[in-house]
Amino acid sequence: MSATADQTTKLPDRTPTIRVLAMPTDTNAAGDIFGGWIMSQVDIAGSVVAHQAAKGRVVTVAVNSFVFHKPVFVGDVISCFAEVSKIGNTSLTVHVEVFAERNRQKEECVKVTEATLTYVAVDENRKPRPVPR
Repeated sequence: MSATADQTTKLPDRTPTIRVLAMPTDTNAAGDIFGGWIMSQVDIAGSVVAHQAAKGRVVTVAVNSFVFHKPVFVGDVISCFAEVSKIGNTSLTVHVEVFAERNRQKEECVKVTEATLTYVAVDENRKPRPVPR
């Protein structure tokens, strides 16, 4: 299930790739969660599914798109849902959606971020290798 940036929603009906609690040490100077922290969580989630699909080591080669819909706050639990959207000869494109559960007593959930990243499967010498089919 997807939501527009202005709506409260529910988490998708599948297992998240990762879930993380946003902590005070993850904030920027304005007190919101630092965008770079969210980007790193997205890259971790994307690499998990890319690694599974490639059956081995992958490296991030591109961030094709990255959109912040809503801020993330201290105490939010973010859930990253990643899935492979395209497989090439040596590369994989992964789409990641991030939802924040906030005011957990009220079960408020908002889609905060989405991104598309490209990974390349590499061998033990860090050279591109074919992605198994």
